[in-house]
Amino acid sequence: MAHTASAKKRIRQNAKRRAHNRYYRVMARRAIKAVRQSTTYEEAVEKFRFATKILDRIADRGIVHKNYAANKKSKLAKYINKLKAAQAAS
Repeated sequence: MAHTASAKKRIRQNAKRRAHNRYYRVMARRAIKAVRQSTTYEEAVEKFRFATKILDRIADRGIVHKNYAANKKSKLAKYINKLKAAQAAS
């Protein structure tokens, strides 16, 4: 248990930051999921732009590692290209 005032304040700050970071992580996961659940190419591209924006933002802020964000964007781009190919074939 914290005894000094500065330690108590640090605990409060950490709790606040953790809640803030969790919010952005969840937002990113939902954006990724939305891209994965889209069925048309146009819809996927629109949602991909939003997901990319969020992933870049949280990587810049240090909430996730930059390679994590790059990996997710790459996988989503592959998925979108697959959708485009499937749409062109039909």
